[in-house]
Amino acid sequence: MTDTHTIVDRDAWLDAHRDHLAKEKAFTYERERMAQSRRDLPWMEVSSDYTFLTPSGPVAFSDLFDDHSQLIVYHFMFGTDWGDEGCPSCSFWADTYNGTTAHLAARDTAFAVVSSATVDQIETYRKRMGWDFRWVSCDGSSFNIDMGATATPEQLEAGELTYNLGTSTPMGPESPLISVFYRDGDRIFLTYQVGARGLDLLNSTYHHLDLTPKGRDEADLPWSMAWLRRHDSYDE
Repeated sequence: MTDTHTIVDRDAWLDAHRDHLAKEKAFTYERERMAQSRRDLPWMEVSSDYTFLTPSGPVAFSDLFDDHSQLIVYHFMFGTDWGDEGCPSCSFWADTYNGTTAHLAARDTAFAVVSSATVDQIETYRKRMGWDFRWVSCDGSSFNIDMGATATPEQLEAGELTYNLGTSTPMGPESPLISVFYRDGDRIFLTYQVGARGLDLLNSTYHHLDLTPKGRDEADLPWSMAWLRRHDSYDE
C-alpha cells in the first residue's frame, strides 16, 4: 500500500488530518440530528401477551424489561431446524453484546436476544460461545413473525415484502433485526425497528476496521462476509 498511498511530512499530515477532522465533526452532528429524528418517530402499540421460553420456564413479554421502561431486542437468526449452531453473522454481532447490558441498564434500558430456536439449542450454542446476555426462545409464539424477523413458508413462496419495514423480501425463513420497545404500565409500544445495513451501527468490530488503512477489505471477496467465522473457528 505504501507504493500507491501519499506519504508526506508531519506538517502536511497535520493539515490533511485537520481538514478531515472537520468533516468527521460535521458527520457527528448530523448523526446526532438523525438520532433525534429517530426518537421523534411515532410509536405503535403492540400486544403484551407474547410468551418466551427460557431454561427456568416461560416468561412474559413484560418480564424482558425487568424494571426498565425501555427494551432493545436483537432478533438472532437461529431456526428450530438449524441444529446446534446459530447464524455466523448474527454471532459476529452478538460477540459485542456481553459487555453492554450493564451499561444499558444504567440508562433504564433492558436488552434481550430472541430466536425461533428451542431453549436447548440456544443454551448449547450460548455455552459454546461464552455469552451471558439474556437470550430467549420464541418457539411456539408469533412474535418473530409479527415483528418481521421470521417469514412463513407462504410469505416466502409469495415473495412478500415482509423484511425491514416491508421494503424487501427476506433472505430466508429467518432475518436479522433490531426492535426497540417502550413500556408504560401494562402497555408496550414498538418505537423503532431496523434490519439489513441498518444493523451496521451496532457492530463495533466493523467500526474499528473502518479506522484502518485497509478498512473492511471485502470488495474482492465472493460476498462481503466470506471471511467471517465464529470466534472459536478461525483456526479451522
